[in-house]
Amino acid sequence: MQSNFKYIVFVFLFLGTGCLFVNAQNTTQKRDSLEPLKNTIIGLKGFSINDTIQLPDAASLKAIDTTKIDSFKPKEYLDDSILKKASDYIKNDFENKTAILYNNAQILYQDIDLQAGIIKIDYDKNLAYAKGIIDSSGAYTQKPQFKQAGQESEQDSLIYNFKNEKAIIYNTKTVQEGVIVRGEITKRENDSVFYLDRAHFTTSTKDKPDYEIITRNIKLVPGKKIVGGLSQLKLADVPTPAILPFFYVPLTKERSVSGFLIPTYGENSSQGFFLQNGGYYFAISDYIDLAVLGDVYTNGSWGMRFESNYAVRYRFSGNFNLRFENLITGQRGFSTFNKRNNFYLRWSHSPSQQASPNSRFSVSVNLGSSQYFRESLNEYNIGQTVTNTFNSSINFYKKFVGTPFNMNIAMTHSQNTNTEKIDMTLPSLQIGMDRIYPFAPKSGAKKNPIQSLGLSYSFDAQNRISTDDDQFLKSDMFKDARSGAKHTVSASTNMKALKYITLSPSANYNEVWYLKTVEQRYNAELDEIEKDTVNQFDAFREYSAGVSASTTLYGMFNFKKGRLQAIRHVMRPSVSFNYRPDFSNFYDEVQQSEDDDDFLEYSRFDGGIYGSPSRGLSSSIGLSLNNTFEAKMMSKDSTATEPEKIKLLNNLNFSTSYNIAADSLNWSPVRMTAGTTILDNKLSLNASATLDPYALSASGRRINTYNINNDGSLFRLTQANMSASYSISSDIFNKKDAKEDKNKPPKGNKGDEDSLFGSDITTRNVKDDQEESKTKVANLYGATLPWTLSLRYNVGYSNSTRQNELSNNSLQFSGNIELSPKWSVGLSSGYDFKNRGVTYTNLSFERDLDSWRMSFNWVPFGNSTTYYFFIGIKSSVLSDIKYDKRKVADQRLF
Repeated sequence: MQSNFKYIVFVFLFLGTGCLFVNAQNTTQKRDSLEPLKNTIIGLKGFSINDTIQLPDAASLKAIDTTKIDSFKPKEYLDDSILKKASDYIKNDFENKTAILYNNAQILYQDIDLQAGIIKIDYDKNLAYAKGIIDSSGAYTQKPQFKQAGQESEQDSLIYNFKNEKAIIYNTKTVQEGVIVRGEITKRENDSVFYLDRAHFTTSTKDKPDYEIITRNIKLVPGKKIVGGLSQLKLADVPTPAILPFFYVPLTKERSVSGFLIPTYGENSSQGFFLQNGGYYFAISDYIDLAVLGDVYTNGSWGMRFESNYAVRYRFSGNFNLRFENLITGQRGFSTFNKRNNFYLRWSHSPSQQASPNSRFSVSVNLGSSQYFRESLNEYNIGQTVTNTFNSSINFYKKFVGTPFNMNIAMTHSQNTNTEKIDMTLPSLQIGMDRIYPFAPKSGAKKNPIQSLGLSYSFDAQNRISTDDDQFLKSDMFKDARSGAKHTVSASTNMKALKYITLSPSANYNEVWYLKTVEQRYNAELDEIEKDTVNQFDAFREYSAGVSASTTLYGMFNFKKGRLQAIRHVMRPSVSFNYRPDFSNFYDEVQQSEDDDDFLEYSRFDGGIYGSPSRGLSSSIGLSLNNTFEAKMMSKDSTATEPEKIKLLNNLNFSTSYNIAADSLNWSPVRMTAGTTILDNKLSLNASATLDPYALSASGRRINTYNINNDGSLFRLTQANMSASYSISSDIFNKKDAKEDKNKPPKGNKGDEDSLFGSDITTRNVKDDQEESKTKVANLYGATLPWTLSLRYNVGYSNSTRQNELSNNSLQFSGNIELSPKWSVGLSSGYDFKNRGVTYTNLSFERDLDSWRMSFNWVPFGNSTTYYFFIGIKSSVLSDIKYDKRKVADQRLF
């Protein structure tokens, strides 16, 4: 939801062109006695003061017991008793019906709590006069503090009428929903309405605010609104040409307030001058809002955006974002003229953790035109231009309580922005059954293979659509839709063999249903094969069986000297055998040429979403070996008694298979993967490789000859990949912090590869809390510059057909440094060693101006060259007091 305190401004007069820079200076509050205050309030409605306030000399007073609370209730005037407290004295003048309280004075009347240095009560006129005390150093202390109905204010002096609850306040200060309001003269009508003359508004918590909005004729309704007349912005007590004819600040706590959203202006060489992000915000209810935004360009281009957030406590929450752009380049009538429409939709919906545990509806939609992020004129997350895929899913899951069955209905979407190909399932249905054990005892553990026999079942039905950007959401996209359903039944059990080996036999049955099949016939006149679609139900069935054997082996290598005490090696070998019969009975023959003996085998199920029946007998043996290595090492700390476990290799895995039934090329390539983390988990290394035991022919095809018998090595490396990521920060050089956070990633490391491309160039901190700024103090000596750095290196090698080349070789990095507690600089970039070019680069500069924030983000080169400058108030209440400037990237439409 947008902030409940959204500040909505109608700017009818804005003079000046520069940015608003802040250097915290301001005027001091006036301090005055009650004598001139009397002259100020004469003539104001509701008050008539004829007497001056005469305070007695403290030396002429008799000492009294100030610990006693005095209570006085003149029944003919007031509705309740007035309780009085003071540290020095309380003087009651019954003849003149007055009372004077001195030093830490306090009176309590109904829900009113008034504290001040000096308080005088006039019972005849139902008035209370309050002011502070000037101490021996000349400082004005113990200013009046007034509390009523949850509202609190501080002032230099005041006069309060107990009967009609009106007051005149001099130099008041109050905080309303984060807005600090200072009034030189304030008239209080009651506990809910205030009128201020010469008021000062700010969100800066300093004694001398960074900025103020000075205005006259203010009406303040606590907790609801502030309405003002002609206003002027002052920075560091310097008047600026920023003038507002009137303004309105909502202070309601219940929900956001509707209002206009001020656009950003700029210019572009292709689209001309523009206004972006202007529109209207609708606070529809406590549960949902809507922002309608628009962009207008002088060459005729335009854009619309609809953004909505919604939430129902303990049930669900989500957000919806729909964007559409009509882009025009060039001049009408010329060959360079081009017009294109792009759209982008993002919808996220998540149920609450307190919602029903047996059903769940979730949405993650991310789809649009393939060129949206590359051509959009109003996309601030420039890093999205390197994204090549969009993926979406809408899921509803239901668990049938009391049964082993569950159901999942989903719609999915996958889109490649390079090829502009789109694959969707509209919809898919999965029904699953949890594994059941029909022969298990009603109580106790399963003791034999029969009792451990488990059965599972799943049903999967899908309707798949493949299309492209041009046909998306058009009727033609449904013509080639493919549908089908698949039943899968599996049974498995396990048993021990030779005490340490686990045997796991299994059997599987699959049945596939199609509503469309393909029939092929030879056309002698055209000398080609023709295909016809048969719209009728058809099915095929497959079954297979297998058994696997696995165990775990442990090895320990002990060392007698040094800190290294032992290296532990864990091996998990596994052997499996799988058998699948030949299902060639589902295949037919068709003549494919004029030769009567030239036939082609095909299956009427070709092209189905679950494939065709398997051909040929399959009898294969699978081999795999998983390894882990860890070390036991004594700590450098002499007080430690137990060795520390250190991971040397998180995994080192090998896998391959041998097809007994094949007449050639029986061995499949060996797949190897490895991964580890070192340097206190700061450096992550991962590698993979594919090793082929067979040689290649002169044309680059695999032949049934081992590579070692073809004057080669035992294996032929066909593919390899290696990636390394490293995160470091200045904290690791702080011995104390490094010891506490040894196994934690450094601050600022999100662990997300996308962070290497930088974040949204409009990202800024809009928190109202100023404590973060206060705690950042620059040291004159021994100062440090906090910094973070993330690196990622990728390299790939391909040699499947003797190309012997690097498929990719690039380095990306992202980092930031705090030049001072309030200055930070960030850089995201990289280098592609294969293509010899710099990758997407983003520079960011940010300055914390206490109650303001200034930032500058720049993409210096590439297809999305742009910059964004911002300076504005951090508080969400006055967040529309800002200046921002953006250069839109010069895009070419193709």
